[in-house]
Amino acid sequence: MDFAEARQFITENYRSVLATRRRDGKLQMSPVTVGIDDAGRAVVSSRETAYKTRHLRRDPHASLCVFTKDFHGPWVQIDGAAEIVSLPEAMELLVDYYRRVNGEHPNWDEYRQAMENENRVMIRITLEHAGPDRRG
Repeated sequence: MDFAEARQFITENYRSVLATRRRDGKLQMSPVTVGIDDAGRAVVSSRETAYKTRHLRRDPHASLCVFTKDFHGPWVQIDGAAEIVSLPEAMELLVDYYRRVNGEHPNWDEYRQAMENENRVMIRITLEHAGPDRRG
């Protein structure tokens, strides 16, 4: 699957599971909401203290399985290098992420305060592989 096709699928389907690696090498998986930013990276909001954030700071390799709301049907897996952007630099990225996934927020000041209170970060994943490449 080419990256443009994967990005289009993710733009239309935000439900996903993010896989990271624990220190012992075992997988840690988290259900997340994903979007695509202007640079074509997959973007996910998280908290500074979340395990997925800690794991990605140590080992930036990430995989996302993105699926439709019906779950059974088309899906996409992407793999790539993750970058964590913390506050305050992350604030406008978090606003952009929200707009891409949910549209306009009824109160942006309230949203920004919640992002600060929750110590939110933006995870940006550069696509290095997208699949499936074959159907079984």
